[in-house]
Parts: sequence; structure tokens; C-alpha cells
Amino acid sequence: MAKAPTKKKRSLIVERRRPKETSAKTTTTYNPATGEKVAEFANTDLREFGAIVARAKKAQAEWVKLSFHRRAKHILKMRAYITEHADELALAVSRENGKSRTDALATEIIPASLAVRWYAKNAGAVLAEKRLARSSWLFFNKQSKIIRVPWGVVGVISPWNYPFSIPFGEVVMALMAGNAVILKVAAVTLSSGKAIENIVAAAKLPAGLFTHVIGSGGDVSTAMINHGVGKIFFTGSVATGKKLMAQAAEKLIPLSLELGGKDPMIVFNDADLERATGGAAWAGYQNAGQSCGGVERIYVEGGVYDRFVAMMAEKTKAIRHGADTDFNVEMGAVTTKDQLATIKSHLASAVKKGAKVVATSQAAASANKAGNFFPATLVTNVDHSMPLMREETFGPILPVMKFESEEEAIRLANDCSMGLTASVWTKNTRRAKKLAPKLQAGVVTINDHLYTHGLSETAWGGFKESGLGRTHSALGLEEMTQPQVVNWDLISARRNLWWFPFSPATYQALKDALIFSAPRNPVSWVVSSLRLSVFAIKKMFGARSP
Repeated sequence: MAKAPTKKKRSLIVERRRPKETSAKTTTTYNPATGEKVAEFANTDLREFGAIVARAKKAQAEWVKLSFHRRAKHILKMRAYITEHADELALAVSRENGKSRTDALATEIIPASLAVRWYAKNAGAVLAEKRLARSSWLFFNKQSKIIRVPWGVVGVISPWNYPFSIPFGEVVMALMAGNAVILKVAAVTLSSGKAIENIVAAAKLPAGLFTHVIGSGGDVSTAMINHGVGKIFFTGSVATGKKLMAQAAEKLIPLSLELGGKDPMIVFNDADLERATGGAAWAGYQNAGQSCGGVERIYVEGGVYDRFVAMMAEKTKAIRHGADTDFNVEMGAVTTKDQLATIKSHLASAVKKGAKVVATSQAAASANKAGNFFPATLVTNVDHSMPLMREETFGPILPVMKFESEEEAIRLANDCSMGLTASVWTKNTRRAKKLAPKLQAGVVTINDHLYTHGLSETAWGGFKESGLGRTHSALGLEEMTQPQVVNWDLISARRNLWWFPFSPATYQALKDALIFSAPRNPVSWVVSSLRLSVFAIKKMFGARSP
């Protein structure tokens, strides 16, 4: 989802080490748009992490006994809190992440409220036990079902680009599935973690069921692994995800990883260019380009390339970037200085190789020098030799490249180590649907981009190095549990057909079972059925074996 260690999730640097023996340190957060201090938070004493896990396990043992309906009653209280405190939640996100309050409300607060309702309403049906159909009448006496068992205590390690909605959605999924949760948010956006604390408190959950910990990402992840957290849900960079996976492998701690994206947008000649350019501007520049599922590469068919670039230039120039003082900017600040440096480096490298900056956004009066501002930037004359077209930039730069055939567009779109999302823009929906499976991406949208992260019913996750597992939707709920098969006899039998003792008759009966399940002809099926039935009755329900 980001580029380590200079991306939204650089707060987690995984090392093999013991948690530091410190308890009095604090973490300070700053506003990336103004440079001003926002708040100071006391770090969690990680020497107490074992006790935190123990309390979580105790609370979870009681929580899991509740029906989905009773869990939902608690969870739905969170939605009321979100609605009542929407303004302060949007402000908390904006002050530490840098995005505008409008952006925060649209992409973080509203989706979080929608998530509460969807998971509260649907978790019971998704995770209900399911009877399994019998595979063969050879096992006429056997019945099976599959149930979903919570992991117990799950760890959630979240990024700074969507500091509220990403962790909050996973917290709700975990709780509805019957788990306890230990949350670690990014160090630069701790106010979002505190906001989630307040929302969860409104749900009046058992003490210890949810804990927000503050500290070094590496120390917290190590503590989670060492103290027996059942599963870890990590959103972060590819590099950090790999390190965490290696560390977790030592104790076989399962992971769900949502990592990087270098997401392509394919625009065909018949596309509605007004919609396509508007969608590109939003999905590429929104959140200062710091969206793992945002547009990072645009491929436009030759017949409309020039018109597309001209229209994109107009939209880019119309965007205002700056601090959100009175809802009068479209784009805010880049969240960290390290990320700002990466963005500048990618653009400079591309320009040095021949790329051309076609248009940039206009700075509002609030875009002061103290802020981490970078203009929305439209770039042409690009190719795949440039990091700008191959590595996750995670900033408000949109490079546009021409293609001449559908096959070339697919090849260019798939020429990447990551595969989180992609989009196809055309008036021919049937064509787009046929093309979608050829794109190596976990999500493919048609005539839109990025927004499905806000749809609770749609799964989120990627192909290749974009991660493992899925969050959101029914698949996300299932990730919060382990499947368990329960099998039983319909009629009490003394022994199975294949149990000891063996005899020539046993061998013949097993051959008859094979013919019964895959007969050569009707006669062979009848003969094998009769012999098998006689033997099975004697073997399974006859006298006790010696």
C-alpha cells in the first residue's frame, strides 16, 4: 500500500528485538499543512503487553458467547457516535493527515458509518454455520458442517494515509466476528486512534476487549507475535510487509497484508472524456495522491490522447492546494516530509529522462512554506524506464502514456510488481467486463476508480506484491475467523467399512465401492451395489469385532 520506509505506513519497521524497557516516553504529532504541534501522547508500556493480551482473551471468552444480534446492538452504538461527532472526527483526521475536512468526511467518516451498519447487519449470515452437501453416497452415514471460529485476539496495524477508516473498518469486522482487538495506528496520526477509542467506548464493550496501544511499530508487532495474538492485519508497504511476514513465520502467526499499489487507468477512444478526466483528477489527486488504490498511471488510446491531455490539464490547473481553513481547497498537504521527498525524487527523475510537466494545480493563500505541499501535477512523455511508471509514487502526480491497441494497454497495465486496483474507461461495458479478468488486479472498476474501498460489500486486496488475503465484505469477515469442519454419524455404527479386521471380503467390498462410485455400466453398478450393501451391513452393524 505504500513505499517503505517513506510511505504512509512507515511507522512499522519490523526487527527481531525485545520491546524496549521504557514506559515514560511520549509521541508528538504535527499538522503537515502548518507544521504546528497537534498533540502529545503517552506511549504504552510494552512490558505490560502480556497483561493486555490476557485481559483481551478473558473479555473475548465472554464476548464470543453473545449472539450476532447482541453483538450488533453494541456495535450499532458506534454509528450514532460517528454521526454526532462527525465534524470533530473529520478535523482530527485533517489536522494530522493533511487532507481537507471535506475529503476526510467523504472518504473516512461516512464510509466508517456505513461499515458499522453493513457488518452489524450481515455478519450473522456470512459467518453462520453451513451444512455441507454429501460428496458421495458411499458415505451415506456421514454428515458435515463448517463453522467459523474467531481467532481470539487479533492485532490491527494501520497506516497514516487513511488513519481512521482503514483501522476502524477492521476493528468492526473483528468485533462482529467475535474477536478481541489490539490496535496500533501510525505514529503520525495518533488522534485517529484516540478517536476510535472514544467510538468503541460508546459501544460499552466488555473491559479489555479493545485496546489501542501507542509505541514503535517494530516493538508493537514484536510484542503481538511474542504474546500470542491470533492473527495480524497489516496495511503498509511491500518491504515492511515482507519483514513482518518473515518475523511472524517463526511462530506461524497468520497475516492479512494489504500492501502497495501502482494502479493503472485505461482510457479507450469511445470513453466519455468528461467523466474520465474528472475521475482521473479525483482518484489521482485526492488525499494528495496518497491512496494505495488511487490512479498512478494513465494509458490513453491514440485517437483521444491529445483531447484527454488537454482536458486533464484544465482540470489540474483548476485544483487548489493548501491548508484547509474554510473548506476552500480541493487538495491538502502530503502527510510526511519523507513522502514529500519521494514524490519530488520521482518527478525529477522522470523529467531528467524526458518527461514533460503539462500542468500543475494552483496554490491557495493557505499553502504556506511550513506545510508539506506538492501541487497536483500532470506529466506526459513518460515510459516504463522511469520509477514514476513502475514504483509507487504515492503523491499527486498523474503520468499519461499513449497506447494503440487493447493488447498493448493490457501489457502496459500488467507490467508492474503490484496489482491492487485498475480501471477501464469505455462506453462499451461488455468489452470492459471481458477485459477485466486480463488485468492483474484485485479490484477492477469500469468508468470509475478508487471508491470501492468505501463499499463495505466489496472485498479489498490485491494480486502479486499488493498483499495477501482480503479485507471488507464477506471475505473480510471470513478472514477474521478460522473455518472448522464438524463431522458426525447419522446412525450409530459399530465400525466403518474400512476399519480392521481385514479379509479378502474387505478388499472385494472396497473394489465394489470403487465400481459403485464410478460404474463401467449399469449391470456392474447393480452387482457392486448388492455385494457392497450386504458387506457394509455386516461390517458396520453386525457383531463386535474381536
